[in-house]
Amino acid sequence: MSQKLPDFLTQGEASRLFPVLSTTSKEGRTTSIVLACMARIDEFGASLLAGVGQNVGVRSRIDTFTEVVCRNRPSELKDRPDGLIVVSTGSREWRALVEAKIGSSELDYEQIEKYRVLAKANGIDCLITISNQFATSPEIHPIPEVNKSRSKVPVFHWSWMHVLTEAEILLNQESVTDKDQRLLLNELRRFLTHDSAGVQGFTRMPKEWSELNKLVSSGGVIPAKSQDAVAVVASWHQETRDLALILSRMTERHVSERLSRKNRGNPQERIKEELTHLREYRQLISELDVPDAASSINVVADLSRRTIDVGMTIRAPEDRVSTKAKLNWLLKQIKTTVTEDCFIRLLWPGKAESTQYSIQQLRDEPNLAGKDREHLVPHSFHVFYSKRSGARFTQQSNFIVDLETVVPDFYREIGSDLTAWQPRAPRIKAEKSSAEDVSADGISEAANDFNIEDE
Repeated sequence: MSQKLPDFLTQGEASRLFPVLSTTSKEGRTTSIVLACMARIDEFGASLLAGVGQNVGVRSRIDTFTEVVCRNRPSELKDRPDGLIVVSTGSREWRALVEAKIGSSELDYEQIEKYRVLAKANGIDCLITISNQFATSPEIHPIPEVNKSRSKVPVFHWSWMHVLTEAEILLNQESVTDKDQRLLLNELRRFLTHDSAGVQGFTRMPKEWSELNKLVSSGGVIPAKSQDAVAVVASWHQETRDLALILSRMTERHVSERLSRKNRGNPQERIKEELTHLREYRQLISELDVPDAASSINVVADLSRRTIDVGMTIRAPEDRVSTKAKLNWLLKQIKTTVTEDCFIRLLWPGKAESTQYSIQQLRDEPNLAGKDREHLVPHSFHVFYSKRSGARFTQQSNFIVDLETVVPDFYREIGSDLTAWQPRAPRIKAEKSSAEDVSADGISEAANDFNIEDE
């Protein structure tokens, strides 16, 4: 079906599934194919656009274009956006410019700001950028200056791995109802996973990672305004988002990073808090939410110890009285036979310090958990891997390799088997087994029989 060119464009063509472009134009080819699939695969287009706040229903139509030139174009703007998305629902129309980068090419802040001006001049609602840079959510852009800009034109971001993950989950969950569209989405998945598409995950920390590790290992203090620390935290955010996408593809569910409400709306506040934590504790931290899991996954990269700790904290059951009974409830859930580097930390009430043992120790001797704490019972357990990486921890690529191995391993071997405790459903009392027993007459009789001395 041909697509009519919007009135605010002087140039552009409908995005093609098989674009006829130069072999050097990877960017234009990949963008055209993805936009064409958004317009032709109902669930795929709806899934991606839901992330930028657009509800695409059965009455909606998605049209996508490439090589677009807007009618109202500042004379100094020589560049042109890579694409345009138009969602029509009845008489309502929502429009988004698209700017994409492939491979190691990164988005440019000044170019983004120019496209914001272009969008405003042509009544376009927002700009969507796509690249191999990662964002915690589409609303938080990987370029900090974009988030700080005073422009009122929103900028959303998708990583190419985010696009691939959406396709993967839709296919694995069999969410695409039309057979031809399902086949087309699988071809897109096949294309995006080929080297020629230029889609990449996060593979290495910046050069500042090695320098920061040297400083910490020599006993140095991370300066308050350390640019090395800023670069490391920014890269850590890229990696933790990639980790969430990796787990999403492995579990076939949408795994996300857990952020406080304050940090969700203010990425700079998140960076500030994590820089402070890095300076004070020599740690990079993250939390990942897996749907229906017993709790979030805590990930800690400890620069002082050169370890990667991955774990989950769950509440101890309140219907067990002793420490041993509570612990046995937990141990029955841990099925793994690979217990090296696996630990349980018991969290006690009040000011009592936590205690920690290996899983194997507690399997062999459950009474060990309550040693010297006979008058207390734990309120929670933290179950975790603690992987010592040694020199690999300080290396830009090997650190990422180890992290992307340890986190899925923990969830596969332990985390996915854990179940959060919840109180049992209330039972009907024997003396209140019929409606008559709790009628006004029944309650009156109980009131008459009440004796405070029987309490």
